[in-house]
Amino acid sequence: MTLQEFFGRHPHCALAFSGGVDSAYLLYAGREYGAELRPYYVKSQFQPDFEYRDAMRLCRELGVEATVLPLDALCPEAVRRNGPDRCYHCKINIMSTIIARAAGDGFSVLLDGTNASDDSGDRPGMRALGELGVLSPLRLCGLTKPEIRRLSREAGLFTWDKPAYACLATRIKTGEPISSERLASIERGEDWLFSRGFTDFRVRTAGGRALLQFPGEQLPRAQALLPEIQKRLGADFTAVEIDPEGRKTAR
Repeated sequence: MTLQEFFGRHPHCALAFSGGVDSAYLLYAGREYGAELRPYYVKSQFQPDFEYRDAMRLCRELGVEATVLPLDALCPEAVRRNGPDRCYHCKINIMSTIIARAAGDGFSVLLDGTNASDDSGDRPGMRALGELGVLSPLRLCGLTKPEIRRLSREAGLFTWDKPAYACLATRIKTGEPISSERLASIERGEDWLFSRGFTDFRVRTAGGRALLQFPGEQLPRAQALLPEIQKRLGADFTAVEIDPEGRKTAR
């Protein structure tokens, strides 16, 4: 099945929209194939401001009006506890919020940007999508991440080379409670590192300490700037270290 065929069968859908590579291309493709596709962006403590800005920019460039839904991502106790099934409960919370609003707007089908490169396995988030009946056209049509990047570039979407970005909650060690304050500390640290020219890195935390993971080619510069980095991030973390193994990235 092609995306054109998919949207021929599903011409009236809601889209769980993050502003990342996958959902951005899906929004573009849906419009190209004549579907009425309304994007819903859930704004919570788990998404940094730059993701929101990117999502709104893409909607403006495509001439689409996005529906923004504020959400307290920490409301479910199972999410705050940050156990191994956190992602499942978080996804249920987010998607249920969109489904309820979309139904009120007249949409009975919800799509998301899961692609064919995403390993379904026993991932809690995938289980939540299945239980809620969320459809993943990119996955159903066999489109992989590299293909989506290529198609996005050909379409002129600025998101085509945007690095993969997981929510801020993934930075906190499993089993350690999540709070708005900890999430804000991580976002402050990552914002500052972005401002210094670093890309595709992570500020991970456990026990109040920060472990910074940079792609291999950025490690030498990060090591050279470590005293400055420690001074800047030290207000939010008891210690700031750099992972010498670097961060393995997936495009």
